[in-house]
Amino acid sequence: MALMPVADALAAVLSGAEALPEEMVALDSAYKRILAHDLAALRTQPPDAMSAMDGYAVRAADAARAGARLKVIGEIAAGRPFDRIVGPGEAARIFTGGVMPDGADAVIIQEDTVIESGGITVTEAAVAGRHIRRAGVDFRQGDVLLKAGSELSDRDLSLAASMNYPLLPVRRRPKVALLATGDELVMPGETPGPGQIVYSNGYALRALTRAEGADVIDLGIAADTLDATTSGIRRARDVGADILITTGGASVGDHDLVKQALDAEGVAMAFWRIAMRPGKPLMHGRLGAMRVIGLPGNPVSSYVCAFLFLVPLIRRLCGRVTIHHATESALLGRDIAANDQREDYLRARLATRNDGALIVTPVDHQDSSLLGNLAAAQALLIRPPFAPAAKAGSACNILRLPA
Repeated sequence: MALMPVADALAAVLSGAEALPEEMVALDSAYKRILAHDLAALRTQPPDAMSAMDGYAVRAADAARAGARLKVIGEIAAGRPFDRIVGPGEAARIFTGGVMPDGADAVIIQEDTVIESGGITVTEAAVAGRHIRRAGVDFRQGDVLLKAGSELSDRDLSLAASMNYPLLPVRRRPKVALLATGDELVMPGETPGPGQIVYSNGYALRALTRAEGADVIDLGIAADTLDATTSGIRRARDVGADILITTGGASVGDHDLVKQALDAEGVAMAFWRIAMRPGKPLMHGRLGAMRVIGLPGNPVSSYVCAFLFLVPLIRRLCGRVTIHHATESALLGRDIAANDQREDYLRARLATRNDGALIVTPVDHQDSSLLGNLAAAQALLIRPPFAPAAKAGSACNILRLPA
């Protein structure tokens, strides 16, 4: 059977995936959530013309020259508008945020005045409109300021509050169930027995999943039996997982039971094995509304496949506008050999040359079990199928890994 190309496999993973339903959450719970629809301001900000400085509200024509004397007729603080009109030869003491009184069209800052009995003397001429925040200078009622599909930042929350929204419509977080498989796995801190290894894949996968805005349900480690593996699949379905991620057991050995268990539970398989390195034994299917991605057990393969396939799927379910990783151009830091029929994703380090050019250098050992090289890598160098040998300095494309 021919291996499925990477682009086709990603299209299959994303096929039919739509943004999850919206839910209303309080402002303090909306940080980094994905906005479900556009938000228009419910009010104008500021609602009235306001002073931008501490000083005096005046008629610019009365204070157009230094030495002009004005009578102070009252005081205006933020939240306490003035109920009088500023007439000819008059001024009102005003503080930052105070509503400009009728009749006044300028603010003289207090440093440009001399206080005298009952009034002030102007030492710097006033200019109409100076030191005034006009009504609606920030935004007006009905202005669309936050767009659907955006991840809400800390500043967005402040803006939404100013727009007068106590609750925000966001997409429900995807539920991602994670099931590891393998008799050889023991938890960190335990002493591995003969032939056993310390389980590591789940820690990167859970962090990657949470960073993309999903909730993780950890189903633990299933033994290498059909019953244990099918039990884990059923638990994922029972807890309402949107995505089930399995790790390990995806190859063709006698103890690789994940595909057999998925078939037994009625999962409609879209593909099994793709033309990619690392990550050839990747699987994908559907069990009702639950999407299943079967990751390889080798840690590099597991992470790279999750980065390339799971992350875009989570982003699509979250309702993001942009779901695909952005490629960047770079120059090779060393010669690389010709590629075979599989699309290659080489772990690589990045550097910036003195002229600003981005240099990408693959690590020396690309074995899919080497976590040290994966942790040290900053990017994946993409090598298309049958790419010819390339010399140092040649142009190439990369995907940056999360910092």
